Amino acid sequence: MDITIDDYLFQNPMEVIANKSDFLISLCEIIVGGRYGLSSEERSVIDKCVQRIYKNFIENSPNIAKMPLLSDLQNELKKEGEVALRVSNSLEMFVNGSQNLFNHYTNIDLSNRLICFDIKELGNQLKKVGMLIVQDTVWNRVSINRNQKKITRYYIDEFHLLLKEEQTAKYSAEIWKRFRKWGGVPTGITQNVKDLLQSQEVENIFDNSDFIYMLNQASGDRDILAEKLHISKEQMKFVTNSGQGEGLIRYYKVLLPFTDAFPTNTEMYRLMTTKPTESA
Repeated sequence: MDITIDDYLFQNPMEVIANKSDFLISLCEIIVGGRYGLSSEERSVIDKCVQRIYKNFIENSPNIAKMPLLSDLQNELKKEGEVALRVSNSLEMFVNGSQNLFNHYTNIDLSNRLICFDIKELGNQLKKVGMLIVQDTVWNRVSINRNQKKITRYYIDEFHLLLKEEQTAKYSAEIWKRFRKWGGVPTGITQNVKDLLQSQEVENIFDNSDFIYMLNQASGDRDILAEKLHISKEQMKFVTNSGQGEGLIRYYKVLLPFTDAFPTNTEMYRLMTTKPTESA
């Protein structure tokens, strides 16, 4: 029998509450913003409110259809008075205002085997929040799948966007550190290597990546990759003006040049191609 989110809450209440508290503190950091983000008192009061919300939820027979919403957190914060006033006021636009997209119960069947999250149409106000919510949803799925001894594969396109923001970058680094122990396999995909490597968290991500697949690289990107991954000039030739399907694989400390001449007259190619002239 599959384990549902309800079952997982009952079996691991303290773990779930701790993860939710960490996530919501990161979420409030993004929403409140400012030069210094949240104060230590604000973080503590958010943690206290999250514990109250979820303990009450678990004690009253948790139901996925009645999961706590952002409005529940705001209501609890209002009870805390002056110390939580700034956070509570900052949440108003995301609870009752024009940006309240995420203050609703989901209409997505998260038990599907394959789920695709598309956040490209989110406005500037919601994009950072959306990225963090997707990461939290994936982490929940990994936690549930681990109990069923299932592997969770997580593919992130335009990965450099997650590393631009401090909170989503930290969350991404934590995913790379912990996923393997929980049966998760994260894969980041990007063609903006410079943007990717500007993140302070990229060292942690590279250190926890066993497999790196490199295609043709621009001059500046090649220099950065050569330095970060200790690749010689001779080896970098395989990602210099290379053709389609040609490049370099780094597996642990082994570097392997490759050529993947995928036949273009197959149904698989037709399904996978991203060339506008071919996919039209």
